[in-house]
Amino acid sequence: MKDRRIIIVTGGRLGEWAIPIIGPDDYIIGADAGALFLVRHGIRPDIALGDFDSVTAEELDQIRRFSGETHDYDPIDKDYTDTELAWRLAVDKNPREIVMVGALGTRFDHTLANVHLLRLAARANVPACLMDEHNRIRLVTRKLRIADHGFSYISLLPLSETVTGITLSGFQYPLHEATIEIGQSIGISNRLQEHEGLIEIDGGLLLVIESRD
Repeated sequence: MKDRRIIIVTGGRLGEWAIPIIGPDDYIIGADAGALFLVRHGIRPDIALGDFDSVTAEELDQIRRFSGETHDYDPIDKDYTDTELAWRLAVDKNPREIVMVGALGTRFDHTLANVHLLRLAARANVPACLMDEHNRIRLVTRKLRIADHGFSYISLLPLSETVTGITLSGFQYPLHEATIEIGQSIGISNRLQEHEGLIEIDGGLLLVIESRD
């Protein structure tokens, strides 16, 4: 799986914008209502999983018929959300990259928990991001190159208590070996000044959020 990308589609905010993200060679995991979204758009999940409490019995039957595999979980006797189950499965497959859509939505508790899942991929040295129509969220543990893909803003927020040695190249507001503590907003709304930017840190966990209105 090292040469393939895994797409996870989970049951948060989804729309037609999500379809072009999925490529023909991607390995696809549908979590709960995310699996229903896929089959309704004619996309066959390689694996559908979850407790499926967000779909009807008829919709679950549809998911089973149009998925490669279906993994059912008891809604009470499980330790993780459906999204985390999908994420852990993806990390264990050691892919080239993990991209998750449908992870951001109206439930802020779920959204924040899903952002924290980036730590699991970072520990396994698997590149990963969360995407919706307005945002791409990644986690930096050492360095990250960012190309201009049409996002207006790039914001930096610590996921650890402190991030040290932050150096930015190719940005409108550069930094050199700066430190940002959790709760500070100095890293909000930067912009690329060149076609590509470089983010480097010495220590900590730094969220990089590319966004547009």
